Amino acid sequence: MKKPALPVTEDVRIESLRALNILDTPPEERFDRLTRIAKKSFDVPTALVSLIDEKRQWFKSSVGIEVNETPRDVSFCGHAILNDEIFIIRDARCDERFHDNPLVQGEPWIRFYAGYPLKALNGERLGTLCIIDYKPRNLNDKDAQILKDLGCMAERELSLAHITTHDDLTKINNRRGFMMLAQNNLDVCVQHGFPASLVYFDIDNFKSINVNYGHNEGDKILITIANMIQEIFHASDASARVGGDEFVVLLGNQDKTKSLESVTKLLDLISRYNANENNEYKISLSYGIIEYDPLKHNTIKSMLIEGDQLMHEDKNYKNNIVQIAINQNIAQQG
Repeated sequence: MKKPALPVTEDVRIESLRALNILDTPPEERFDRLTRIAKKSFDVPTALVSLIDEKRQWFKSSVGIEVNETPRDVSFCGHAILNDEIFIIRDARCDERFHDNPLVQGEPWIRFYAGYPLKALNGERLGTLCIIDYKPRNLNDKDAQILKDLGCMAERELSLAHITTHDDLTKINNRRGFMMLAQNNLDVCVQHGFPASLVYFDIDNFKSINVNYGHNEGDKILITIANMIQEIFHASDASARVGGDEFVVLLGNQDKTKSLESVTKLLDLISRYNANENNEYKISLSYGIIEYDPLKHNTIKSMLIEGDQLMHEDKNYKNNIVQIAINQNIAQQG
């Protein structure tokens, strides 16, 4: 068996794949529709939308196979992403790269394989739309064009997945993207008995900054906060801009105490930024931290609602402190 080689631009390819935030997300009808069409069009037992990360091929959509991933080392799709053209294996038993492959020697008994490489907008090949049969066969020019057409549809869906789940200004997840990714991350934590925490942030006095200094300055603040969140929190944590000046992070395998440590680092980073920039205004955040409780939180949405409430309590508390100070100052002057 021959393991698939790594593409020359593997680091960029992985970065492009990760940017989609699609790995390990639940099935979606728009991809399932394509694999159903492929299965019926080619009369094959199996059709997949397969994405290749560092160590595995993961199936965003699959018909005719029970598992949702296999090791990259034994994958046919790992070979398919090395070129732009459709990768065809007519009979895997007669190919030195695959004849002793465990997927050929055992379930799903692959004989025929044809995979169209799915490309990101930057041209990086992320995975395939592929069809598999347990008997040898060929792919004529007409069939090849149909597979390519379906692959192009899958590519458009991948591009749309990025556009519809990311915030155009800050380049991090939007609310829709967060709900998909965070719910999946929470499900994994629950399955393995790991703690999970959610932090809800709001930029203080953001409206007045926009009014007094302009929306360009406001956009600069939003981008700065998004970059800081990505710097402080782990890449595996789901982060997003969920409102005009509101951000949220779901931290997997971290309880409330650990999450507070990360929040403190973020606030320290903002303090250093304020000192270095020396703007007429100062950036500050109000926040609420929620630790997952199976008796209270059955979905990410319920955690978001509670986090939002705690954030507003923090903001109101700080506003009251400021108002008390103002009143005391007025009294002293009087």
